[in-house]
Amino acid sequence: MSIQEDRESSGFVLSQRDWGYLGSFRAMASPCELLIATRDEKMASSMMKLASGEAARIELKFSRFIEGNLLWRLNHTGGKASGIDGETANLLQFARQCYQFSDGRFDISAGPLMALWRFDGGEVPAAGAIERVMALVDFSRVNFNEHQLQLPAGMSLDFGGIAKEYAVDRVAYLLAEQWPETSVLVNFGGDIACPVAKGEDSPPWQVGIENPQRLDSAAALLEIRQGALATSGDTRRFIERDGQRFGHIIDPQTGYPVVKAPRSVTVLAPNCVTAGMLATMAMLEGEHAEAFLRQQEVAFKCFR
Repeated sequence: MSIQEDRESSGFVLSQRDWGYLGSFRAMASPCELLIATRDEKMASSMMKLASGEAARIELKFSRFIEGNLLWRLNHTGGKASGIDGETANLLQFARQCYQFSDGRFDISAGPLMALWRFDGGEVPAAGAIERVMALVDFSRVNFNEHQLQLPAGMSLDFGGIAKEYAVDRVAYLLAEQWPETSVLVNFGGDIACPVAKGEDSPPWQVGIENPQRLDSAAALLEIRQGALATSGDTRRFIERDGQRFGHIIDPQTGYPVVKAPRSVTVLAPNCVTAGMLATMAMLEGEHAEAFLRQQEVAFKCFR
């Protein structure tokens, strides 16, 4: 198969730059990019094929919007126990750590709430409807081990808060494992990982942080040679009704979007799932977001 045929079959675009190759595709409702520090087109194409395939696999498995997939089946067991694989068990364990660390505010059992709050130009859900589904939101009631999961009837999980960051880390790890000498910056919708350091003899990767007041323009520019970052915010998904803005970060303890939160939070961390967890938790802290992040002793940028 030629490189061009490989691109077409895998659904990605690859273009040459002064510093190497830029590859792009779409997955998980986000633009996805790889910045690859190589002159080898065949290598860059192989990297893109791996990245787009792994992103598609994770989306197909864990998206709540794909009827009949693994997550859909788990959410429709009617209270019965169901078998799970090691990957799912590991994600659930991470979700449990997030739940415990956030005192219950980072809760992937908020699927019923997310189904109510549709940020597509719809209406604000009725208070009664929110109150009814709140009875189905509580990760402490989720029972699982390495091989089995049991959800209370009516409860549903939503991996949206961790799946994209997990996909970034997985792709970055697989690339680093197969091409350990080549620096690649993996960027899925602003969630980023770069496990192989960019050499000191070349410029660092540059990452723009979007300006919440002027979308599609950068308010700040970060330089990164190695590490990860993630951004959480409500700049693109929100509802405005009667002069009130409702962002898409839902507080599962109230059933409503968090109040007095920054417009966006970007966190730098060793891996993307950690950065994403801290960015989302900071949003859930509302007016105390900056204080929370300072306590974690991580580099961050908040826009209000």
